[in-house]
Amino acid sequence: MSPKNFTNILTKTVVELSESESYKGLFHQNKDGEPLPSAKVLNEIIELTRSIIFPGYYGNSIIKNQTINYHIGVNVEKLFDLLAEQIMAGLCFAETEECRPCHESKREKATELSAQFIGYLPELRQILSTDVIAVYNGDPAAQSYGEVICCYPAIKAISNYRIAHKLLELGVPLIPRIITEIGHSETGIDIHPGAIIGNHFAIDHGTGVVIGATSIIGNNVKIYQGVTLGARSFPLDTEGKPIKGIPRHPILEDNVIVYSNATILGRITIGHDAIVGGNIWVTEDIPAEAKVFKKNK
Repeated sequence: MSPKNFTNILTKTVVELSESESYKGLFHQNKDGEPLPSAKVLNEIIELTRSIIFPGYYGNSIIKNQTINYHIGVNVEKLFDLLAEQIMAGLCFAETEECRPCHESKREKATELSAQFIGYLPELRQILSTDVIAVYNGDPAAQSYGEVICCYPAIKAISNYRIAHKLLELGVPLIPRIITEIGHSETGIDIHPGAIIGNHFAIDHGTGVVIGATSIIGNNVKIYQGVTLGARSFPLDTEGKPIKGIPRHPILEDNVIVYSNATILGRITIGHDAIVGGNIWVTEDIPAEAKVFKKNK
């Protein structure tokens, strides 16, 4: 094929890809002066938050008691600025052309939401400390809390989830989902930011875990690798499209254990202190304190 023919192919492809019908619904036109969400900056926000929650394990490793106030202060100030900018980007991204408040009002809202998140950090540390304890107590191979914080994918995924869930509660669009998907890519654990998860939450190993958007998980729950908390079906509207926003994922009450590769589907309830064995499908309620296992043939 001659160089001229290559040129024709390239030109024809550019023309086809530039047709408005070909990118309908796939094109975001950014307005001049408005920021775009940045995965790179959001990764920095995650690392900053982890360094504030777990000082000495993330970020600067030579922090001492005498300097911790300074280091946390610097990180909090940097986090505040970066997060406000990304929240601003999320607010701009989520708005339509027909409904755009003034640029300044969005910036004020983003700054306020960033400050509210900063104010939540002490509570975030407290609840993540319960997750560290739960993972450590649930794994005989764990030698220390420090090992759990540094090495275990569960803590990385859960910390991303808890950051994202708070931002979602504050009404921040898009950014929470990006943060949990960063955790998904890093660990293989997929937790939607809309899920509600109590304290002392442990995930053992973790690869392949999926926790859907409307899942509710109580306190002291432990799940193993490959567990899915998913939806059984998707009710459709009159146009045949899935109805969004309805509860469709399981509820796990306090002290539940779910072993590897169990699949729990639909808006069902797994009662407190129940045990769900590995490699089974569950589509009906399980009573409190029950033990459900796959029977050998």
